[in-house]
Amino acid sequence: MEQIVSIDKAKAVIDSGIDQAQEIIKNNEELNELVTKVQTTVKNTPVLGDAVADLPVMVSMVRSYAAKEYTVVSPKVIAALVSTFLYLVKRKDLIPDNIPILGHLDDIAIAAVALKLSEPELKAFREWQDAKKAEEA
Repeated sequence: MEQIVSIDKAKAVIDSGIDQAQEIIKNNEELNELVTKVQTTVKNTPVLGDAVADLPVMVSMVRSYAAKEYTVVSPKVIAALVSTFLYLVKRKDLIPDNIPILGHLDDIAIAAVALKLSEPELKAFREWQDAKKAEEA
């Protein structure tokens, strides 16, 4: 995977969507539409769903941030995640998805880099979710 899409290339792809992501974050309706599309993409792409199991947590953190329930995460991290979501559902792929198996490797690489870059924030978010569930119980 790294030979097809390098970590530096994946970071560049994420960075290239930051401005658009920041605009989408300001519009809850547009953000919710994007997140819903990402969830559908994950469900309909078994290779991606299996390879990046934490993508639903990334989606949940963005939704909680947008709802102002969870705001202790850096806006830069949220923008990077939204940029990743944009790549997964809207932008032209580095490798077209209609190429069997190979077509999803770029999606996996981009999502994996976003996951790695946001790992500490995702861990803190999971802890917050667990505490919230315990509090509600």
